[in-house]
Amino acid sequence: MEFLRFATAGSVDDGKSTLIGRLLYDTKSIFQDQLESVEATSQQMGNEYTNLALLTDGLRAEREQGITIDVAYRYFATPKRKFIIADTPGHVQYTRNMVTGASTADLVLVLVDARHGVVEQSRRHAFLASLLRIPHLVVCVNKMDLIDYDEKAFQSVKEEFRNFAMKLDIPDLSFIPISALHGDNVVERSAKMPWYEGSSLLHHLEEVHIASDRNHIDARFPVQYVIRPQNEEHHDYRGYAGTIAGGVFKPGDEVVVLPSGFTSTVASIDSYDGPIFEAFGPMSVTMRLTSDVDISRGDMICRPNNQPSVSQDLQAMVCWMSESTELVPRMKLALKHTTRSSRVMASEIQYRIDVNTLHRDEKPESLKLNEIGRVSLRSTQPLFFDEYRRNRNTGSFILMDEATNVTVAAGIIVGSG
Repeated sequence: MEFLRFATAGSVDDGKSTLIGRLLYDTKSIFQDQLESVEATSQQMGNEYTNLALLTDGLRAEREQGITIDVAYRYFATPKRKFIIADTPGHVQYTRNMVTGASTADLVLVLVDARHGVVEQSRRHAFLASLLRIPHLVVCVNKMDLIDYDEKAFQSVKEEFRNFAMKLDIPDLSFIPISALHGDNVVERSAKMPWYEGSSLLHHLEEVHIASDRNHIDARFPVQYVIRPQNEEHHDYRGYAGTIAGGVFKPGDEVVVLPSGFTSTVASIDSYDGPIFEAFGPMSVTMRLTSDVDISRGDMICRPNNQPSVSQDLQAMVCWMSESTELVPRMKLALKHTTRSSRVMASEIQYRIDVNTLHRDEKPESLKLNEIGRVSLRSTQPLFFDEYRRNRNTGSFILMDEATNVTVAAGIIVGSG
């Protein structure tokens, strides 16, 4: 069964957690004891209704403040599809959480309060979704019950959001009027909005086409682990384990190994369930080659006529995530890209971008917590990558503090040189 990963985003109190709680509740994806716990907590808080937001706001601080702080992951399934939800925070100071939660999403839900329209955070999250190349964006105009399900208010939000989205690169944009509190247009179509002719949110999530979003053209296999023979019975077994990062591999395919440039042929591909005749992302497999080539962790197996870029110089959009430090020119950091680790120097910060206005601040002195900018990086060893817009797996990386190994930034590659 196909998996859909989606993230929710929006301003504070737009109802993200309530919407997810409603989806879980109406699809019968919560246990009875969970529901009883939420009902009891709702009564303690003085609510006259069951606060479904408590199903995702698991941290005590979140419940006390009524906000989402950390990224909460929830799972549910329908007969058509399985879903992984990332409930990301709305506060501006948690931009880094939004970036990490949405980085693997196929689709993002941006919630907009029908009473307030498109606010600064709505634009921020639309920009981040565009930057992260999330193919599908659904704008849920929430709290329609508080404006008597007014069609004009919905159309006004739709027009305002569309005008901003025209400046961004969003391939698929949809709008759905909902009430997460009452369930209107969430799982079932609502009779209270007869003017809306589209599908419910769940139906849209079940039907949205994501198979063509993944890169099945550029064959990329970063080697994570070399499996050597452990006993005499399997003395001739030597396989290379990892996760397919793009394209399709089959036994008999001619391949090349980077950085050595040695060529070989795929002898077999093994999965957890046994030998397979085709492997594609994001499958985790063990690949065997016909010739005994020197391969180690961090190397990449690809096709001879379709190889990634190889360079020590990267151009990247970087989101700075550290509270204690700032990114400054000539700063040295550790980089983790696919299965390859390297040391890098931030040679230049070209510009910092205001994610609300899309204005570029040319030649900034530094990047601070939650700020995003274009940075030139110089690596101590060659990296094998594609531009992020072509392959999200081989076009992304993280930066770490060399002394503590704490992750300080996430980056997406926009070019080399």
